[in-house]
Amino acid sequence: MNIEELSGLPPGAVDHFRGEGIEELYPPQAEAVEAGATEGENLVAAVPTASGKTMIAALSMLSAVQRGGKALYIVPLRALASEKKEEFEEYERFGVTTGVTTGNYESTSDWLATKDIVVATSEKVDSLVRNGADWLSDLTCVVSDEVHLIDDRNRGPTLEVTLAKLRQLNPRMQVVALSATVGNADEIADWLDAALVDTDWRPIDLQMGVHYGNALNFDDGSTREVPVEGSEKQEAALVRDILREGGSSLVFVNSRRNAEAAARRLGGVSKNELTAEERTELADLAEEIRDDSDTETSKDLADAVEHGSAFHHAGLSSTQRTLVEDAFRDRTLKVISATPTLAAGVNTPARRVIVRDWRRFDPSAGGMAPLDVLEVHQMMGRAGRPGLDPYGEAVLLATSHDESEELFDRYIWADPEPVRSKLAAEPALRTHVLATIASGFARTRDGLLEFLEATLYASQSSEPGRLETVTDTVLQYLESNDFIERDSGGSDSAEADDGADGAFTSAATLAESGDRDEELAATSLGHTVSRLYLDPMSAAEIVHGLADADERPTALGLYQLVSRTPDMYELYLRSGEDEQFGELFYEREAELLGDAPSEFEEERFEDWLSALKTGKLLEDWATETDEEQLTDRYEIGPGDLRGKVDTAEWLLGAAESLAAEIDSEWTVAVREARARVEHGVSEDLLELVSVGEVGRKRARRLYDAGIEEPADLRTADKGVVLTVLKGEKTAETILENAGREDPSMDGVEPKSAGRTDGDGPAIGSDDADEDAARTETGDADDSQSSLGDF
Repeated sequence: MNIEELSGLPPGAVDHFRGEGIEELYPPQAEAVEAGATEGENLVAAVPTASGKTMIAALSMLSAVQRGGKALYIVPLRALASEKKEEFEEYERFGVTTGVTTGNYESTSDWLATKDIVVATSEKVDSLVRNGADWLSDLTCVVSDEVHLIDDRNRGPTLEVTLAKLRQLNPRMQVVALSATVGNADEIADWLDAALVDTDWRPIDLQMGVHYGNALNFDDGSTREVPVEGSEKQEAALVRDILREGGSSLVFVNSRRNAEAAARRLGGVSKNELTAEERTELADLAEEIRDDSDTETSKDLADAVEHGSAFHHAGLSSTQRTLVEDAFRDRTLKVISATPTLAAGVNTPARRVIVRDWRRFDPSAGGMAPLDVLEVHQMMGRAGRPGLDPYGEAVLLATSHDESEELFDRYIWADPEPVRSKLAAEPALRTHVLATIASGFARTRDGLLEFLEATLYASQSSEPGRLETVTDTVLQYLESNDFIERDSGGSDSAEADDGADGAFTSAATLAESGDRDEELAATSLGHTVSRLYLDPMSAAEIVHGLADADERPTALGLYQLVSRTPDMYELYLRSGEDEQFGELFYEREAELLGDAPSEFEEERFEDWLSALKTGKLLEDWATETDEEQLTDRYEIGPGDLRGKVDTAEWLLGAAESLAAEIDSEWTVAVREARARVEHGVSEDLLELVSVGEVGRKRARRLYDAGIEEPADLRTADKGVVLTVLKGEKTAETILENAGREDPSMDGVEPKSAGRTDGDGPAIGSDDADEDAARTETGDADDSQSSLGDF
């Protein structure tokens, strides 16, 4: 289908696409148009990576806008949201506006009401529904990217329920679901009342195969010789082979440590293929990575990058991940060694994808277990980029003939597993049942069940009564923790256990009611929990912990409390740490909130100590321990530290709202603990870090110079401020933010910092500043952007 044949798009859209080099639609795109994508029809597109899924979404959304509607593009990751934002912002050339929202789960993002296309994560859309964002009712088209992630135990239920709610809000809304790998695309299409475009067509050929010995054997029967030299690894031979013909490589491994080790080794291969210009560009990129963070992980990454290699995993900061991804897309970086998280949708294609590790540790299996076919196919789909690569290759590694045959059977010739709903798991359902009641989507038990019948789980369930049983269990839990009220019409339901831990047990004894169409209503506390986007079990843990506190909670007590919640991924205990943190537990037991389990309850006690370890990390951060020390001490990456800090800040902000809701006397203590973890400072710096651009490091230097609060910045000797802040621009900005009448540093000479009277701030007069000799100072400190610098 020629691009000129398209109709129903905004004026200028066809010219825009033609300017992007698109003259003719790919076959899957043409099939989608013929199925009604540009006419408001529901559609499921199971189309390989790089075969034009985003164009299918674009045509659907733009035609909806042209009809006077509004479109929503749902992504699983914030990084994907940023990627799509850049792409869709190009449409502003012909008058179609785009907005992106991914954070702040309490906001309704009303500013998005004026945007034609909105990009958001599924969690953000769920929170918008909970908080009653009015503009959601204006949606006429919703695109769900990577819809196969409904199968994910953690994030899948949110996407599933969100799609069900949006369809109930807007019954005539067009739904377009996209995925590269769906084993049961027909079931997804039936659930969404959608037409199905299911194809394996790709614009360039993808060959899948297994490397064994010195040969790469492909699924079409062809063979390519890739000899392994001496003692080198198979992946090194494969990377060198493809680099010599100008291609790049992605190597998937099963752990962060393996990703880092592989990047170091493969840098020895890639450095030999770099041009002088590329070496210069990579040196600059390495310096950016070092500037982002002063941790060992950052240094290791920068060292690898200088050789044209990189690693990619969740321990990197978001800045580092973006730098690596962008340089790889530009082909400046030649090879990335990554954990499977990189296969989750971010656009990082390579000519050759090498799946080195097809097993990973699975606690439920008690050891190493094979990856799912769907996950391996997601990795393999990264191979080949139209316009840059004449073909794509996806390679698994075998060490024996038998293993080679097994890999062909297990992955190369196998279909992906069917996507299965994970909604009926109690942890997922308790969150979404409360939100469904609090947001008014269901006001009775029968209404709740009717809503849940519109989910994928209900359409797939082969166990009669399962959904009803688990829903009743969840309702009992929510009632026992004062999140909902039920008018049971005289039912004989079992008396609820007051504690969060016992609620599920007592719920199992729920008696059958004479009149089961109970009225359901969220309590004030339940509304608050739903609005805060908390797991109800997290809220119950926090409420009970605060209610049981007889004395003002310490920061450690609060940090350990929020670390015990399901919304915080705890640091796990390494070998020998049970003894270390067991000792810490007995030393500081009085500070911890709630009833600690007995050490004879091994599993629960280990969870308690894991939360204590996580809480201690947060306490160390909030007492200004250096970032590099923390990452070394806890054996984590800068991204892990930043993730824990962000999550703790969010949970403590929620805890502050919950404390106010239950009239707790500890609201101020929670607020202070949240501020300390937000800024990474001790109590004495809290006032200083309230000034814009003053982070933990600058605040400590100012305080040590005798400048202890914002008021001191308005009167302090400018020369002292200049010396402490190490840069005119930085000093002027901070003085202006502190409200200084004349923040200018013109003519100010640096002065040694120190307290003038042993106690008070180093205060001088503006006259003295004006008499100082004029001097030029650089902004050397401005380039630093470690966590908490600003």
